[in-house]
Amino acid sequence: MNFGLSLSQMASMTLPVTILLAFGLDLLLGDPQGWPHIIRLIGKIIATLERLLNRPLLSERQRLARGFLMGLALPAGLTLFLTAFLWLLFRLSLPLWFFARLLLCWQLLALKDLADEAGAVALKLREQGLPPARQSLSRIVGRDTAELSEEEVCKAAVETVAENFADGVMAPLFFLCLFDLPGMFFLKCVNTLDSMIGYKNARYKDFGKVSAKCDDVLNFLPSRLAALLLLLACPFLRLDIKSAWKIFKRDRLKHASPNSGQTEAVVAGALGLQLGGSHKYFGQEVFKPTIGDPRRHAEASDIDLSIRLLYLAGFMALFFAMGVAWLKWLKL
Repeated sequence: MNFGLSLSQMASMTLPVTILLAFGLDLLLGDPQGWPHIIRLIGKIIATLERLLNRPLLSERQRLARGFLMGLALPAGLTLFLTAFLWLLFRLSLPLWFFARLLLCWQLLALKDLADEAGAVALKLREQGLPPARQSLSRIVGRDTAELSEEEVCKAAVETVAENFADGVMAPLFFLCLFDLPGMFFLKCVNTLDSMIGYKNARYKDFGKVSAKCDDVLNFLPSRLAALLLLLACPFLRLDIKSAWKIFKRDRLKHASPNSGQTEAVVAGALGLQLGGSHKYFGQEVFKPTIGDPRRHAEASDIDLSIRLLYLAGFMALFFAMGVAWLKWLKL
């Protein structure tokens, strides 16, 4: 029973409470280990298709063509399937539709999981030493961690928190409040593609090019909003907002990604750290321009500070998304 309302009307009416409940579930539960998760399912689909499509003897043009198909057709196809599934649930049972929509919105947010994973790096660094901290770090970064120093481990964790605030919190909420769950889901499909095949090594340089570019386009506005929220959060944690603004203006475009540098520059300036530099990915040395000034050495406490910044900016992102959702509801 849907009380005579269309799916779009019901979605707009329930969006503010869905956003609030999904955010609350993420804060409470994060990503429970062993539970089925939509992102892991998407990852398995991507891995299977990549093995089938990205053959070793293909030409550059063939890799680009197949990567184009994968980068656009897969997110679009999965989103259409999800939309049809939600429509069917809406026709069958309004409570079931609401529950499924809420469940997926929760799983597509990643604030607590990001904070927990980064916090585990700091905890192991303090209590168990460098090797266990490197192992924990390897769960959340793409770079090789086996030879990283203690300071490099801390900087890598801080970089990950800064970058993934935009990808895992701000961007999903941005697309959810504007385009409801299908928009949020499409974004996360593209994000997952970029994280799995968006590398610039021999295997993925051509095949993952379209996926990486799509990710850049979709995250362009959310990453800049994320940087703004991080800046606004600095004074509440007594962090150096003047330095954060200075480094943001100076270094935000130094990163190879047009988006990741936005948030990394704010956090680097706020904490007085220099991020970036040379790192190894899949055994190959990759140089990243430095972001920020080396005012001091990174420590485990900097990871803790970045997590507090993440949470505070995350609540600001929640208020932004709910505000947009309420405006949509008022226009009904």
